[in-house]
Amino acid sequence: MAKETTDRTTIDLFATEKRRGRPRSNPHSREQQLKINKRNQIKRDRANGLKRIELKVSQDLYDALNQQALDSNISRSQLIECILQQQINS
Repeated sequence: MAKETTDRTTIDLFATEKRRGRPRSNPHSREQQLKINKRNQIKRDRANGLKRIELKVSQDLYDALNQQALDSNISRSQLIECILQQQINS
């Protein structure tokens, strides 16, 4: 059997070097994939009329928010939005 250089389905059938693991499924590096995904997420949020707010909190508050969100079966973001809405409305 001869190696066909134009064959795209079995191109590695007669490869001299063996590579370990699963072949790459994305042409971008992991770092580039993360940037692309984050950019797409921001575009989706903007399309849904959402605005981004960032804040830094202590580890204790972070853990308490996570626990309360789990107990309420909502995301931490939704919980913070509810707390802020309640504060604005009072």
